[in-house]
Amino acid sequence: MSYQAAFIYLAPGNDPEKQKAVIPGPSIDLTVVGVKSYTDAVAAAQKLVAAGVGAIELCGGFGFEGVAMVKEAVGNKAAIGVVHFDIHPGLGNKSGDVIFNKK
Repeated sequence: MSYQAAFIYLAPGNDPEKQKAVIPGPSIDLTVVGVKSYTDAVAAAQKLVAAGVGAIELCGGFGFEGVAMVKEAVGNKAAIGVVHFDIHPGLGNKSGDVIFNKK
């Protein structure tokens, strides 16, 4: 059985049930999931871990707060990696913290 890994990306309007694909590989199967918010990312990460994913990479749209939310949600059940931009060119040169973590 291949190692299970995932990549979660943020974009307005994403639906994690529709923006989802599995790319099988000889040693690693990669699940890609698109979410529209940090809340959706937390739920997706928990679902991925429950399905056996051991590593989750988060896209550059996640700010520090979003990464912390996902890490707290999965605890030590999966390693969390981050592709990081201080500001993301695909998000109008803003951090995901500004767009997706409105308090």
